[in-house]
Amino acid sequence: MPTAAGKIRYGVVAGGSISQGAFMPGIGQTDNSVITALVTGDAQKAAHLAAQYRLKAYAYEEYATLLSAGEVDAVYVATPNFRHREFVIPALEAGIHVLLEKPMGTSEADCKAMIEAANRLGAKLMIAYRLHCEPGTLDMIERVHAGHFGDPRLFTSTFTQRVKPGNHRAQNGFAAGPVPDMGPYPLNMVRQLFNAEPIEVSAAGVHSPGSTLQTWDTVTVSLRFPEERLAQFTVSYTLPDTERFQLLGTEGEIEASPCFGYGEGVAISYRATIGGETRVHVNPIVDQFAGETAYFSDCILRNEMPEPDGEEGWRDVRVVAAIERALLTGQPQRLEPLPARAFARRREQRRAFALAEAALMINTESPTE
Repeated sequence: MPTAAGKIRYGVVAGGSISQGAFMPGIGQTDNSVITALVTGDAQKAAHLAAQYRLKAYAYEEYATLLSAGEVDAVYVATPNFRHREFVIPALEAGIHVLLEKPMGTSEADCKAMIEAANRLGAKLMIAYRLHCEPGTLDMIERVHAGHFGDPRLFTSTFTQRVKPGNHRAQNGFAAGPVPDMGPYPLNMVRQLFNAEPIEVSAAGVHSPGSTLQTWDTVTVSLRFPEERLAQFTVSYTLPDTERFQLLGTEGEIEASPCFGYGEGVAISYRATIGGETRVHVNPIVDQFAGETAYFSDCILRNEMPEPDGEEGWRDVRVVAAIERALLTGQPQRLEPLPARAFARRREQRRAFALAEAALMINTESPTE
């Protein structure tokens, strides 16, 4: 049961950078969520964070004890990708709801096992697509589906960063590489904007000079969608930080940057060009992790299914798996056609927008210089 104040109690599984730098500070910006426990394999980190947030820390070996202790209603799982299933299914089996970082898993089999467990046991499983709770992103999705840019036909994106050789993402092969780690951002964005699923995947990857990664460090992916729509994105672990995408429709275009990131002062902004006129849209700065957590807690409290559910996560992972096959074989990979899903909508993310309205920066629209 939630606290007497009606707040969902969260256990944080893994105390890495995204937990410490984003999720744990963000939860304090909500009015319906609180952290009560931490699971980590680092004793020094456990002591520091337990004192800072006044919570109880558990070692990984004590995870089952936490799940049966009655101290949490939900867990936020942010372990390395290949350990997701290990911590998600026991939580669901204990009746604990799960907010799971993306990518959902490193295989389709793991994704399906987690979906089956959630369906069978009735606990809620949400994949942490924080941009589904971000006002600028939802504004773009809704405008595209409202036909403001005509028929969306072409999507291109670049998303790069430099990952240090000692980081676990540089040492665990493809499963921790740039495609599973960064690829879900442009992939999920184009799936939302097109409201469709890719039917063919091609990919080319390189080992850049001097790279010590155990997998392709830079990969370009090409996607074919129904109705002859095309998409392409490049992700990299060895290039300076950048993030952007462009969507071209028959009547106009969107250019967005920043478009995938988060952090202090980051607002998702975009330029919209229609009929030769370009306007810049600057959206509120919001805590994206607070928005997604508050939304998930709302779903738990109201007994509603979250929008970015397990199937949403699996649909991205099945494309990531096809990308790996394309890289290994050098051949395009066909994907089974799937029906479109309901795309992320503003009305479904009410809590995120309550936070946005409280932000100091208000939405503005202005012509370019």
